[in-house]
Amino acid sequence: MRARQIVVPGLALVLVASLGACSSGDADDRSDDARPSVVASTDVWGDVVAQVGGDLVDVTSIIDDPSADPHSFEGNARVQLALSRADLVVVNGGGYDDFASTMVGALDHAPLVLDAVEISGLTAPAGGELNEHVWYDLDAVGTVAQRVADELAQVDPDHAEQYAAQADAFAGELDGLRAQADEIAAAHAGEGFAVTEPVPVYLAAAAGLEDRTPPEFAEAIEEEVDVPPAVMEQMLDLVASTDMAVLVYNEQTTGPQTDQVLSAARAADLPVVPVTETLPEGEDYVSWMAGNLEALAQALA
Repeated sequence: MRARQIVVPGLALVLVASLGACSSGDADDRSDDARPSVVASTDVWGDVVAQVGGDLVDVTSIIDDPSADPHSFEGNARVQLALSRADLVVVNGGGYDDFASTMVGALDHAPLVLDAVEISGLTAPAGGELNEHVWYDLDAVGTVAQRVADELAQVDPDHAEQYAAQADAFAGELDGLRAQADEIAAAHAGEGFAVTEPVPVYLAAAAGLEDRTPPEFAEAIEEEVDVPPAVMEQMLDLVASTDMAVLVYNEQTTGPQTDQVLSAARAADLPVVPVTETLPEGEDYVSWMAGNLEALAQALA
């Protein structure tokens, strides 16, 4: 996908835990009471790090505004400072958050960067493009969490066992989400869904559903260009057809054409499940995905 640029007003930089006086470096450079400092490009990956690191780690999430479109971001000096002090940086990759990798690359002493897309092993389908929204893939999230635990153990070996145990506990919670998805698949495997943007495709596929969205529609929305008229007509016909079970609607990337699709779905009494790209307020990763799966199950019932 082509990276898009949106400036989040006021800089959506949140300290999940105090940034403190941490600086980049390995375990030998740390004071006895210094906690590892991890910077994540979004609050989704920041929460995954927090699940693994717990109170032992300071986590900074750069983008955390649930009302913002996070597809692109322009960092500033505060972001650069946070990155310069990090022991570890977690990015999504796949063109989703290039600002973070670019800013890390400009540092004199760059911290280790974990790229979730690369770690996931997910690839583009034949003739298509990679869906970079890998945090909606439970296996990918589990793999990234384990890598985070491994790297934290290198930075802070005194707490290696705790990081491993917390990663195992998080993996168990992901198993619970997989069980939810399996329940949906048992009742609705093969039913069709459409999306306004391919954010939730991995999760819906895990629930046994088939994506019938015209690829040209999703590509145009991601690229922020007008959907070709013939493709738009195809999408509107799709959501009005009896072949569809649900429309999954990205609330954070909207415009006249996605609104038109939403209106058509509602006019056809097609169930609509809203999703977001960043954590809703008051949620963590597991509760967020559990809520998405529950909403999907209710829509399909």
